[in-house]
Amino acid sequence: MGILSWILFGLIAGALARLIFPGRQGIGIIWTVLLGIGGALIGGLIASALGAGDVDGFNFWSFLVAVGGALLLLFLYEALTGRRGARA
Repeated sequence: MGILSWILFGLIAGALARLIFPGRQGIGIIWTVLLGIGGALIGGLIASALGAGDVDGFNFWSFLVAVGGALLLLFLYEALTGRRGARA
């Protein structure tokens, strides 16, 4: 996948993760893209380590793994910063 595909993939996965995760995260569009791309990397590593198969290309399985990884990163962000519920 090209860099533009990864950015679009990251934007969609990060935005969906932000919609699923309760509360307001207070991050902008750039951080949302980075969240989705990071989620894809983290989710892919976890899926491969668990023997769930390789994640390659843009397909439904890759998308689920990316959103799951992004949710994990959001959880860690909220836990480390303690910003949960800080903004209305």
